[in-house]
Amino acid sequence: MAKKSRFFMISALILIVVFALVYFGIKLTSNLGKTTTQVASEDASKDLSKLYSGLSIANAEPVKGQIDLNPADVGESLPDISKYPVTVDNSTDNFVEIFSSTEKSGTGVDGWLSEVAAEFNNANISVDGKTASVKLRNIASGTAADYIKSGKYVPDAFTPSNELWGELVKSGGIKTQLVAKRLVGNVPGIVIAKSKYDSLVNKYGSVNVKVLTEAIARNDFSMGYTDPFASSTGLNFLLTALNTFDSSNILGDKAIKGFEKFQANVPFTASTTIQMREAAKSGMLDGFVLEYQTYVNAEDLKNGYVFTPFGVRHDSPLYALGDLSKTKQEILKRFAEFVAEEKYQKDAKEKGFNNLEDYKSELGTVDGNLLSQAQKLWKEKKNGNKTIAAVFVTDVSGSMAGEPMNRLKESLLKGQKYLGKDNRIGLVSYSDGVTINLPIGQYTTNQQSLFVGAVNSLQASGGTATFDGIVVALKMLQDEVTAHPDVKPIIFVLSDGETNQGYSLDDIKSIVETYKVPIYTIGYNANIKALQSISSINEAASINADTDDVVYKIGNLFNVQM
Repeated sequence: MAKKSRFFMISALILIVVFALVYFGIKLTSNLGKTTTQVASEDASKDLSKLYSGLSIANAEPVKGQIDLNPADVGESLPDISKYPVTVDNSTDNFVEIFSSTEKSGTGVDGWLSEVAAEFNNANISVDGKTASVKLRNIASGTAADYIKSGKYVPDAFTPSNELWGELVKSGGIKTQLVAKRLVGNVPGIVIAKSKYDSLVNKYGSVNVKVLTEAIARNDFSMGYTDPFASSTGLNFLLTALNTFDSSNILGDKAIKGFEKFQANVPFTASTTIQMREAAKSGMLDGFVLEYQTYVNAEDLKNGYVFTPFGVRHDSPLYALGDLSKTKQEILKRFAEFVAEEKYQKDAKEKGFNNLEDYKSELGTVDGNLLSQAQKLWKEKKNGNKTIAAVFVTDVSGSMAGEPMNRLKESLLKGQKYLGKDNRIGLVSYSDGVTINLPIGQYTTNQQSLFVGAVNSLQASGGTATFDGIVVALKMLQDEVTAHPDVKPIIFVLSDGETNQGYSLDDIKSIVETYKVPIYTIGYNANIKALQSISSINEAASINADTDDVVYKIGNLFNVQM
């Protein structure tokens, strides 16, 4: 009897050992021949499926809404001009108001023109027998151009970073007269990590924009640039890139084909310079666009990066707008002369301006209509042949009730005009649980109507399971990529940022990193830091919606990313 027991025990042990060897043999050999990326992707897929299976997910009845077929109205989305601060107020009734780009009309190293304008107002300069003064408003060049072109608010004068905006404003039907070609010197450039710069020199012999566009097209160089609808440097870079592909016709077939090949290897277009710089710090980018005045004042960039100038100089031209009286024209002339005085130009140099004076603009004057066409081309071609698949993840918890929910709905209903008919759109909402309000589908008129209906039907109540909502969006996008491998997945989270139940950031972070899905966050009455921690995983932007310009900012975000 004892022998039998020992026999069964030994047999059982042998079976266990054989099973273990087979099991671990399969585990050890299952990934043979696969790349690290493939293994990570498969692991992420399993983890996502496990998280998804742990959720209770509802499917909302589709509801159609009334859609507005009129194109997006930029002027309508712009907030009251008071949103943008007056950094120097007029000291007399005999004055001109000037829109000024932000790098020179702020404070500190970015406050050169503010300081000069204040000095002008204290100088008791007389025009037509009365003391003259200026009113200076700090506003980004692209935003200023939107106010002026739309007619929402037209100041007496405009000093953008570069002449491209002056040409765009002129092409928009606004009477524009050049008062001064230059108030202060500046140059745009590509800031490149020194190690990458050295390797490019070794391979290509030198580094300039033509070399860099070629290196990007060959996937030898990874860089980011900013929105050419809003950023002076971004618009300049777009124009310069097109010019490198065909200087005789920047919108011809040769230029377009070159741009498409180039753009296919650009990781992303940033909404802000800060977003680009953070991506560079993370190692995601080898280089990015920046003005020299910003570069020279950035301690974290001067030692480890090399500045390579490109395009049109950023010399802050000054334009008179509309039918100004002779008195106002004279005030502007006297102000331009005052700014040009040696004392103030010396002060500008101390703040980083008036450097790289030997650099000459690589492009001549570009007609504003051509610039507008270049922006439209960028919008059409920036994603190459990839369709965007986007899921909007909306917070409908109790804390969103009232004004936050109203603002969320307004953001989506007005912003959806920028989504693009070729893209694929879905909508998820979450509180205690998650509801798929709109499965992903091509953004036809029918899908647009269903999107509007889904947004209008959102109601706030219950807890906040933000990461449960993101898990569902990720699963929807994974299924979409499986069915349509060429799509580019994106998530937009609209929330107050306060998660109090369900999965956590730690539960999903590695999955998001593996899939490289950018998650753009828009915060309403929000814990902005919590939302920024989500967006920072893959260097996406985070927007604070508790401002009057939320619709305008979201329109810009959708315009760039969609």
